[in-house]
Amino acid sequence: MSQSARKILVTNALPYANGPIHIGHMLGYIQADIWVRFQKLRGHECHFMCADDAHGTPIMLKAQQLGITPEQMIGDMQRSHEADFSDFLVGFDHYYSTHSDENKELAETIYNRLDKAGHIKTKVIEQLYDPQKEMFLPDRFVKGECPDCGAEDQYGDNCDVCGATYAPTDLKNPKSVVSGAEPELRKSEHYFFDLPAFGDMLKSWTRSGSLQNEMANKLNEWFEQGLQRWDISRDAPYFGFKIPGTENKYFYVWLDAPIGYMSSFKNYCDTTGKADWDTYWQANSEAELYHFIGKDIIYFHSLFWPAMLKGADFRQPTNVWAHGFITVNGTKMSKSKGTFIKARTYLDHLDPEYLRYYFAAKLTSRIDDLDLNLTDFAQRVNSDLVGKVINIASRCAGFIQKKFDGKLSSNVADSALLEDFQSAGADIAELYEKREFSRAMRDIMALADRANQYIADKEPWQLIKKEGAEQEVHEICSLGINLFRVLMVYLTPVLPKLSADVQHFLNDTFSWESHKTALTDHPINKFKALMQRIDMKDIDAMIEDSKQQQPQTAEQPAVANDELKKEPIADEISFDEFAKVDLRVALIANAEHVEGADKLLKLTLDLGGEQRQVFAGIKSAYKPEELIGQHTVMVANLAPRKMRFGMSEGMVLAAGPGKDEIYILNPHDGAKPGMRVM
Repeated sequence: MSQSARKILVTNALPYANGPIHIGHMLGYIQADIWVRFQKLRGHECHFMCADDAHGTPIMLKAQQLGITPEQMIGDMQRSHEADFSDFLVGFDHYYSTHSDENKELAETIYNRLDKAGHIKTKVIEQLYDPQKEMFLPDRFVKGECPDCGAEDQYGDNCDVCGATYAPTDLKNPKSVVSGAEPELRKSEHYFFDLPAFGDMLKSWTRSGSLQNEMANKLNEWFEQGLQRWDISRDAPYFGFKIPGTENKYFYVWLDAPIGYMSSFKNYCDTTGKADWDTYWQANSEAELYHFIGKDIIYFHSLFWPAMLKGADFRQPTNVWAHGFITVNGTKMSKSKGTFIKARTYLDHLDPEYLRYYFAAKLTSRIDDLDLNLTDFAQRVNSDLVGKVINIASRCAGFIQKKFDGKLSSNVADSALLEDFQSAGADIAELYEKREFSRAMRDIMALADRANQYIADKEPWQLIKKEGAEQEVHEICSLGINLFRVLMVYLTPVLPKLSADVQHFLNDTFSWESHKTALTDHPINKFKALMQRIDMKDIDAMIEDSKQQQPQTAEQPAVANDELKKEPIADEISFDEFAKVDLRVALIANAEHVEGADKLLKLTLDLGGEQRQVFAGIKSAYKPEELIGQHTVMVANLAPRKMRFGMSEGMVLAAGPGKDEIYILNPHDGAKPGMRVM
């Protein structure tokens, strides 16, 4: 990797301005921050941008519920978000809002350029309309009965019970979530971005190395199905920016949200003068542009955004890097269990650098989901940071202070050992660059083990008792401090506050190149405890606090046998009618997330020689990897249903009210795939 100074712009997913940040969100921000801090430590020109995503119907309606203006609500939320990020040591160079003059100007510029080039189309569509609120309803603001299975209280895009996806107009007995009124079907002209016109460009860009391989492979499904024109408009009333030349049409939030990265940077350039806009955003820019985003919404940022930028004569991102989801103790974050943990709740109980290190110790360049096992979390932080790294300094610093007037030796006791630590820097830097943080942490801790072993072998606490051994003890402990220093240089991107405290202790200032030098004949300050061990009591208190924050709802069953009251047994049928349903034991050969679906998992079911593809609405309760290899029961003779994400060839049987309480049926041990259930 070239050591010449690079020009780098890093953008990060925009948090939506209608709710707090939680630790699931923090994964992406911490990952990006570590990478940015590494680049800055190396001396590169690196700018880190983010903003609040502040437009859309949900924000407008929530502000109405609170009795305040949307502007006041998003202002309050922005201050809350910025405080959370700051306290988690996420060092954005600029944090802004999509509700800004710059965002309006850029959205209009991009739209007008696309329109002039013929990439904006119009079409009359039919939508559900709330006659009481006098507004068109987004899919999630309509509820009714599933058109496939008849389940009640289902949103207007997919069914929690059977997993079917559909248009809101297909719902039976639909009701507006906003007012409770029965929606009306009305026509409205909408504006579309002609995404198919950029198909060849996108095929090339997605395979150029700009995306992780697994994401590039996933996006191939979009090309196979055929790219569709993308609706970029919404009807009034709407909190956002009007489309130029219209009276009651607004830019859909998913248009001006990706532009938010650009507007944040534009404001940064204009107000600070620390960067030049054109250098980073003109079509022929040679600067590097990286975007970090969750895998659930990456298709917007790897298809629509690059295409819009291309059509408007702006540059495309160098890379769009996706990350996975967070689970806690092996399951999806749960409000009832107290494992739906807000960023602020965590900060009230625990050091932010604990979580930064734990994430780093598990993060790779792949798009893997990451589990925050709270017991492992405490053990790893205590073992690695306190028991290994800081232990080196605590075993050596006292001797330097008390016996040698707080000054390190002028001689390096074991230059070969120090050189081993220093030479590791090139490989560790490469791992940081490639975002292989877990491997970097593993290599750093292996060095920490060597440093501790060196000190243990030398036993300066015993040696100091030996007459005439003072100089040897001085050199041993000075080397220990220097080994500790090298490790802390390597850990600076992950642990910036600890690193700052160490720099004060060492009377030193770190750059990445600091690892190549040693401190000799150098005064250090008095050693103070740098980090406390995690006490499980603090974790328990955090979980309890999270539980207390959740509102008590009447929906929770008072007793376990109340299910029949909630859903009475259906009308009686004959045995012959039942016999028509062919239930079979099936092996779950594979399970995977469905890109763009909040509730669906795609299952490959083996019936003993025949495989079926089934979409099941069980994502809220199961991780895909938990299901692979399990046996379950399916309806094998259900007619295939064409769904938004593909053909579903059957139905998996499950029980439960929904959310994280869904339980797929498991046959008794001994049942084999293909066996009929009667």
